[in-house]
This record gives sequence, structure tokens and C-alpha cells, in this order.
Amino acid sequence: QVQLVESGGGLVQPGGSLRLSCEASGFTFSRYSMGWYRQAPGKECEPVAGIGSVGGSTNYADSVKGRFTISRDNAKNTVYLQMNSLKPEDTAVYYCTRLPRTVVRGVCSWGQGTQVTVSS
Repeated sequence: QVQLVESGGGLVQPGGSLRLSCEASGFTFSRYSMGWYRQAPGKECEPVAGIGSVGGSTNYADSVKGRFTISRDNAKNTVYLQMNSLKPEDTAVYYCTRLPRTVVRGVCSWGQGTQVTVSS
């Protein structure tokens, strides 16, 4: 079955950086677009970034453009999210997903995610 294991989250000060990783298994990774979503306390699950199956096309939420970079390594079945210039409002649980993804009732209800906390 599809398995996605996120890692790399943690506590970082405003302006700092983190790199999230998501290792995939159970499907042919190179055939699928992949994405990152996040859910902050009291807020709805929202898309953050997406990347095409061969990595040639990417897209980002306006709130993270210019600060976050999504990439992938199909040889390692892994998708990454490099997060720079982090802000307190980036605090959330981050989830990776195969795309397309339907979010039900505003909840990121798949996987365990990785917690990112931006605080001084």
C-alpha cells in the first residue's frame, strides 16, 4: 500500500531554515506528481507546494513563494521541501502526498506528518 514517511521537522527561530523529506513506497514514485500540505492549529489543511513527476514543473502557495523550494529525487523515491526565511505563521504539521489530493472537511487526514514550529 501507499506509504509516505515525513521527517525533518523541528523547532526553529524566525528567519531560520529547515529541510523536510518524505520517503515514498508502495507505488511507482516517478509516475506521480507530489506535493506538500500543512495544517496549523485551528486552521484548514492547505496546499504548500507541488512538483511534477519528473520535477520539471513546480507550484507554490503565495504565502511561501520565494522562501520554499520543492524538489524530488526519483532514484531515492523522496520528495523534499526546503524552507528558508521561516516565519511564525509557517508553524504547522506538514504532510506530503501523492497528487492529486482531495482534502475532506479541511483536515489533512493522511500520514503522520512532521511538526514545524517557528518561534523565538
